[in-house]
Amino acid sequence: MDRGETFKLAVDALRAHKLRSFLTLLGVIIGVASLIAVVSVVQGLNQYVASRVMDFGSTSFQVNKFSSGFQSIDEFQKELKRKNLTYEDFLAVQQGCAHCQLVAGVYVDQKTIHYKNRMVEGVQLRGVTVNAPFIGTAMELASGRHFTDADIDHARYEIILGGDVADRLFPSEDPIGKDVRVGGNTFTVIGVAVKQGTFLGSPQDVFARIPITVYTRFENVTSQSIVIQAQAATPADMQTAMDETRVILRNRLHRMYNDEDGFAMDTAETFLEIWSSATGSIFLVMIAVVSISLVVGGIVIMNIMLVSVTERTREIGVRRALGARQADILGQFLAEAVTLAAVGGLVGILLGVGIAFLVAWLSPLPAAIKLWSVALAFLAAASIGVFFGAYPARNAAKLDPVVALRAE
Repeated sequence: MDRGETFKLAVDALRAHKLRSFLTLLGVIIGVASLIAVVSVVQGLNQYVASRVMDFGSTSFQVNKFSSGFQSIDEFQKELKRKNLTYEDFLAVQQGCAHCQLVAGVYVDQKTIHYKNRMVEGVQLRGVTVNAPFIGTAMELASGRHFTDADIDHARYEIILGGDVADRLFPSEDPIGKDVRVGGNTFTVIGVAVKQGTFLGSPQDVFARIPITVYTRFENVTSQSIVIQAQAATPADMQTAMDETRVILRNRLHRMYNDEDGFAMDTAETFLEIWSSATGSIFLVMIAVVSISLVVGGIVIMNIMLVSVTERTREIGVRRALGARQADILGQFLAEAVTLAAVGGLVGILLGVGIAFLVAWLSPLPAAIKLWSVALAFLAAASIGVFFGAYPARNAAKLDPVVALRAE
């Protein structure tokens, strides 16, 4: 019996019991659909994060008191003991880093902003230097202007609002030139930033910027650490600029040769490495869960095939009596198991792709359908059919034809 006829008989056998075949397919369909959906969502998430993080630029870096990711509570507690970076540290980097094209300092705190009877709570108030909007992801304005050197030097009480803050405080009027209150101080709105939307569900437009010289007047900056942002002229100058910054800050912090830096330096690649490490573990766990679904589907296929062998004992005897070899019987039942699993794999792939596109439609994540994941899912489904169909097929092939013919 050739292969074409073998698979034709397999399809006919499955069509004869449509409901049973469909219920048998469910385990494989769910497993394959989950595999495609998980890979697509994780890959789409990685692409989304990479595109947003890389906007920070290949020539930009920032210096913080704390590292971007902690491996343990002990590490966090150790970093809590570090000295705060100060405005004077920023000035030292600005003056001493020869390969830094731009240097900025940023203080951050949470505040409530009032305008008449309206208010916005939980606003990220940033005290910034004049270069802050132009390092990394440039902050574009929908209206108004950026701070000038004069605004910073003369500590003018001016403010630039994030898009969401402006919309909530000024739903039906132009905010430029209006006065808002922050912690008992009055600021004149001189600009509104272009909206950035959300990043992993976190809003990016609930912020406000004021001159750093004003921020230091009414905030206790001795208990806060400044964030130093820097940008090199070219990617080739990046490492040199980071090295110069490290030397300057280590000298100011009086670090000995064998001491750790006492601060963290982050680039776009740093954030991507942390993200990849986190999602890699999640990805492995999810794949393990999906694999359980596939195994359960395979067990169901084996059980149904064992039932099928019992039901078709007389048919097997007739085929053997007409000259079918053990290999033919083995191939027929193995073909049924593989066909069953493969059909489940194809339906699961279509369902998984649909889920991926649904996620892309309902969220900012792109639908990252990878051909290797589709091929892997189909191969896994077919392998499940071969592995779990082999035992029932072997039982069918080893049936004694005389005994099989006597079966009712």
